Amino acid sequence: MSNPFRADSGSGQQAAGIGMTSQRTRDRLVETLAQLSPLDARVLDVMRQIPRHLFVEEALASRAYDNVSLPIGHGQTISQPLTVAQMTSALLQGPSLRRVLEIGTGSGYQTAVLAALVPEVVSIERIGALAAQARRVLRDLRVRNVALVVGDGSQGLPGKGPYDGILITAAAATLAPQLFEQLAQDGRLIAPVGSREQVLRRFTRTATGLHEERLGAAHFVPLRRGRG
Repeated sequence: MSNPFRADSGSGQQAAGIGMTSQRTRDRLVETLAQLSPLDARVLDVMRQIPRHLFVEEALASRAYDNVSLPIGHGQTISQPLTVAQMTSALLQGPSLRRVLEIGTGSGYQTAVLAALVPEVVSIERIGALAAQARRVLRDLRVRNVALVVGDGSQGLPGKGPYDGILITAAAATLAPQLFEQLAQDGRLIAPVGSREQVLRRFTRTATGLHEERLGAAHFVPLRRGRG
């Protein structure tokens, strides 16, 4: 599948960036990520192109290519780039993905990464203001294969399933059984699970049931129910 995103489209010069938001800075981030963890080369290629600085407030743009999470308002954050790369790489391992559900759109950055790798992305966000901002940035970057929904994603979005992959960008003490029912055969669900101590887990739906793997420690904002 061709990458639907190009860093020089939509927002033009703003997307290309200058100084601390330039392509050179983006390249350095990707080189750092490759040294920190085994990652899918396709994910790194996409992250090299996507202008992360457009997904944060202008005052924080100079830190957009540091390997840190950053506040985006409403008590939410844009995930650390390494976390985005690890979760996306884990999701890609296995049969090819055609439709992916993202629970927790947030800034829309993880959404853009998925959209460059998967033909169809459904993303749900409970906070309307964040969803509106993410929709504007994705539109400006001409990302057209994302259906963005405002609502409670704690139990998934069965009306648009089944999904080959589900990626949850907030932590829950336990995951709703309905989420696993929305996975297609061989589908993968990636999520941080736990309250005080979170563990990133991958669940794969097989012919004989769910196969669970621990991927490492995690630190995410809590998964909340209802609309914000």
